[in-house]
Amino acid sequence: MTSNLHPNWVPAVGLQLRLAGIHFDAVRVCGVRGEAVVHHLASLTDDRPGPVVREVGRGRWTYFLLAPGEGEEFDWPPGVRRLGRPAPAGRDEYVGIPAPDGNTYPLSWRCGAPELGEFVDAELLHGVLTAQLGQCCRHPA
Repeated sequence: MTSNLHPNWVPAVGLQLRLAGIHFDAVRVCGVRGEAVVHHLASLTDDRPGPVVREVGRGRWTYFLLAPGEGEEFDWPPGVRRLGRPAPAGRDEYVGIPAPDGNTYPLSWRCGAPELGEFVDAELLHGVLTAQLGQCCRHPA
């Protein structure tokens, strides 16, 4: 067990579903594209890109956790899905959150569980995703 203070939405053991848009927004990327984005973000942030949850089953999703509301500020490229409030699909959306340690299969923290107040930088994430996908989609000011 680490001595870092984790946010209260990170469970002490196992896994728990958390409602997106309350404690965090999430940006979901599928498969190897998600891993490539994590690798790029890690290289830009001294291996500390913020909270990233990796799912090793099914679609091999990667979830980038942003501060609440930050996901709404951007138009995310095709193949990338924002989860938050208001939910784009018109219904509540949940993200599985693993404990910092122990058996949390099929979920894990890609770069370690977050500390209090730590989130992925939404603008940096958007820039990496749009560079990889060749699109620029930010809302006008």
